[in-house]
Amino acid sequence: MAFHILRATAAVILVLAGIIVLFLMYYKSFPSPNCHLPPVHSGRLAKQANIHATNETDKPIMLLWFWPENKRFDFQDCKTLFKIDSCYLTDDRSLYPRAHAVLVFHRAIQDNLSNLPTSPRARFQRWIWFNMDSPTSTRRIAGVQGLFNLTLSYRKDADIHVRWKLTLKEKTDQDIVLPKKERLLCWIVESNDLQTNSGERYNYYRELAKHIKVDVFDSSSAENYFQTISSCKFYLSFEESIHRDYITETFNGPLAAGTVPIVLGPPRGNYEDFAPGTSFIHVNDFPDAVTLAQFLLRLEKDNEAYIKYFNWRRIYTARCHLTEEKHKFAHAICQACRHVGKYKEYRVVPDLYKWFFA
Repeated sequence: MAFHILRATAAVILVLAGIIVLFLMYYKSFPSPNCHLPPVHSGRLAKQANIHATNETDKPIMLLWFWPENKRFDFQDCKTLFKIDSCYLTDDRSLYPRAHAVLVFHRAIQDNLSNLPTSPRARFQRWIWFNMDSPTSTRRIAGVQGLFNLTLSYRKDADIHVRWKLTLKEKTDQDIVLPKKERLLCWIVESNDLQTNSGERYNYYRELAKHIKVDVFDSSSAENYFQTISSCKFYLSFEESIHRDYITETFNGPLAAGTVPIVLGPPRGNYEDFAPGTSFIHVNDFPDAVTLAQFLLRLEKDNEAYIKYFNWRRIYTARCHLTEEKHKFAHAICQACRHVGKYKEYRVVPDLYKWFFA
C-alpha cells in the first residue's frame, strides 16, 4: 500500500516538474523588456529631471541660451522647413556642460552680463554671437567683445551668414508669368509712423507720395503679406537704417512675390552682391523723389520695359520667407545648427565691436 502511495507521489512530482520546466521554457521565449536607458552620448542626452530619454546619436548639441524675443518654434521645423537636421537643438540649460555650441541672442543680454552662463566653458565649446540688428539698433554691452568664437548675422563676412538667397533653376527656358497687378506702388508699414517718424525712409516716402499714389497697408493688420505685395507693380523696400549688407526680408518679399522692389538702403553695388542689378530699382539712381516718381509712371505704361525687370526669374528662384511671428528667427537659428553640424573650426573674436561697428 505504501509502495503505491510513493509511486503515485513520485508520478505527481514528475508531472509538476515537467510543467515547471515547460513553463520556464515558454517564459524565456518572450523578448526581455528593455528596462535600461540608452547610453548617454555627446549628441542627444537623457533629461533626467523630466525622466525624458532621447535616442542615441552623434550629432553635436547646440544650446539656445535665450529664445529671441520669446518667439518659440518647434525645433523639428529646422528639418521640415529647411531640411536641416545636423545638430541636436535644445533650450535645456542643464545640457550646458555637454553643449558643443551655445547660441546667445545679443539683444537679450543684460548690461551686467548676469544672465550669461557662469560655469566654466569646456574647451570644445563654441559661443555664437547672434545679432540680426543693424549697428544703429545694436546696443553696446561692455564685456562681451571677447566672449564669442563665432558670429551669426546678416553680414556677408559673418561666420554664419544668414540671408534668403536666390537659387539657380534647373530649367531656364520657362516663360515668365506674373501675378495680376491691381496697384502701382505699395508699402506695408506701421501706419502710425508715417506722419511722425523722421527716419530717412519716412522722409523719402512723404516726398515721393506728393508725386505718385502709394497704397499703404498697416503691417499690424496686413493679413496676407505676399498676396498684397504681388498685387502691386512696385513695392517700397525701404530699410530702417543704412549699413553695409543690411538688406532684409523687405527686399526678398517683392522678389519672391513677382514685384519690382524700389530699394532704399546700402549702395546699389551692395544689393548686387545678392541679386541681379536688373531685378530692382534703387532710389540712388535718381536725383530726387520727383524724378523717381516720373520714371515709375512712364514704366507703368511701357509693359515691355517693365517685364525686363523679371528676366532674372528665367535663371533664379526667390523663395518666400517665413512670415509667422514665431518663425521670425527660425531661419537664422537653423542655419547655425547646420554650421555647427558641418564645421568644426572656430576662431577667437578679439573685438566683436571693432568688427561689427566698423
